[in-house]
Amino acid sequence: MKQSEIKELPIADLKEKLGALQKNYLDLKMAHAITPLENPLQLRNLRRTVARLATELTKRDNE
Repeated sequence: MKQSEIKELPIADLKEKLGALQKNYLDLKMAHAITPLENPLQLRNLRRTVARLATELTKRDNE
């Protein structure tokens, strides 16, 4: 997800997407520990997307 897409989302959608992506990240991380992923860059991209969502939520809470 791009930052411009994240800024347009309402807070409820941000929280929902954040929870879903965090769960997806943990599942991929566990799968990678057992059997190497075909594309390990998925982990990096997913981790960064989770961080972008969390940052946007924090920024909106501080306003």
